[in-house]
Amino acid sequence: MHLPEPKNLPYKALLADIEKGLIKIPQFQRDYVWSKDRAAGLIDSILKGYPIGTFITWKTKEALRVVKDLGGVELPPVPDGDFAEYVLDGQQRMTSLFCALKGVQINRGKKVDDFSEIYIDLNADEHQQIVLTDISELEEGSYIKLKDLISFDLNFLQKYQQFFPKITEYSQTLQGYNFSLIEVKEAPLDVATEIFTRINVGGKPLSLFEIMVAKTFDANEEFDLSEKFEALVDRLREVGYDTISDATVLQTVSLVIGKECKRQNILRLDKKRFIEEWPKVADAIEAAVDYFRGYYRIPVSRLLPYNSLLAPFAYFFYHHKDKPLENKQLFLEDFLWRVSLGGRYSSSVEGKLAQDVKRIDKILQEQQPDYDWNIDTSAQFIQENGWFNAGRSYIKALLCILAYQEPKSFIDGSIVHISNDWLKRANSRNYHHYFPRAYLRKQGLGDEHSNHIANITIVDDFLNKRKIGAQAPSAYMRKFTEQNSDLKAHMKTHLIELEAWGIWDDDYDTFLTKRCEVLSEEIRKRLVLREQDKNAHQSVNIEDLDELALEADL
Repeated sequence: MHLPEPKNLPYKALLADIEKGLIKIPQFQRDYVWSKDRAAGLIDSILKGYPIGTFITWKTKEALRVVKDLGGVELPPVPDGDFAEYVLDGQQRMTSLFCALKGVQINRGKKVDDFSEIYIDLNADEHQQIVLTDISELEEGSYIKLKDLISFDLNFLQKYQQFFPKITEYSQTLQGYNFSLIEVKEAPLDVATEIFTRINVGGKPLSLFEIMVAKTFDANEEFDLSEKFEALVDRLREVGYDTISDATVLQTVSLVIGKECKRQNILRLDKKRFIEEWPKVADAIEAAVDYFRGYYRIPVSRLLPYNSLLAPFAYFFYHHKDKPLENKQLFLEDFLWRVSLGGRYSSSVEGKLAQDVKRIDKILQEQQPDYDWNIDTSAQFIQENGWFNAGRSYIKALLCILAYQEPKSFIDGSIVHISNDWLKRANSRNYHHYFPRAYLRKQGLGDEHSNHIANITIVDDFLNKRKIGAQAPSAYMRKFTEQNSDLKAHMKTHLIELEAWGIWDDDYDTFLTKRCEVLSEEIRKRLVLREQDKNAHQSVNIEDLDELALEADL
């Protein structure tokens, strides 16, 4: 139990502790947003003896990433061996106090708030606004800067002789004001952040990544997780894998260190160990991405059935520095497709990842893992469960199979470019309905018939919009046959045969059946089939969407 301790902190002590680096604002706090006018209102309340609320701090020797300066005033690091007090509640008020009392300037893009331009109206009574920023209607000599009031330079104050009693009263009130503070002592980081989250119920809760950025920050080691992560994403962006989430990266680090990756496991990771392992984990992530792109020909991250797939594969490459061969290669591919087609990470991801790294351990030893779920590879299953939504992991797995073929343009045989940009939306024009929906609607068939993975090909946007439209397949394919002498071979890169598939007769049912059969064959090529798969009773959930689809509200 970490009982909070209330205490009072005089003005001078509060300011001194901030300037010494003992009171810190953690980086996970939102940016300072209070205006100069609002800060003036806060000082006004103090001069009138009003309560301004309680500050809540977390007292600990834990070193977090912090705000390094306030209004251009560089704040020193916490002295070695000293406790720091991180502000959990009251950041805006405390920053306003500091800015107003020090008279600093805050740059806000094109606007600069000069907190030295906060004034005391010496003619105001207690029922009026004493502290203000607009002095345009005040008489010269009837107001004084807050900065000058605080400095209490007697020589300077000579010209305010008539107001000297009031100036003295205000100065004493300000410097004698006791700030109310509640101190949470030496609680674990997860407790401190939970307190922060509960206090800020109306705001955005802290993400696990924000917490870990604060926890793992180390100036001596020059380690800033946010910068390290951005550098990793920049490198992955160059190869089309920039949508990998920070949560997946944290899970990977945690799996490498402790083979668990639940929130509490990540929060308890040793800071030193985290920093030591980061370069090797980052290398393993990049190796996994290279393998996805090279061996499986998954060109971009949005095609990955699950973002979380990166974690077990990075775990593999952390322990295996070379490309897998023979049985390792075979079992690893089997693992990928069982996870992807089986809806493995549709729920309880952290627990399943912990189970799956044990399977990866077996693969590392060239042993075939056991699986407690089956895969129905039949064409009938695909036909019954292939409703198209580009966010469904099952569909994305089949799209990966289509992408593996390196589909070529119907017009000239050039390879279709696949990028994260056009895969961002489920209704991307690059997902072409081979039997166009508009055409099938004319035949009395609704979208529940046409919107099927077996009716989807990956084409360039130009082809889809301008060359095909709502034409029957027989009509637009005849035109392409005239333009492209190698069309038959190029259509095979889409897993489509031009003959005996009902294309020339515009026979949709035959086409759908044939393409499901081909997709079924492709799935079987990628699995190490077991007896249990032959009579599989697999279910596919329409709500089994990957993280990116949920993010895009597909």
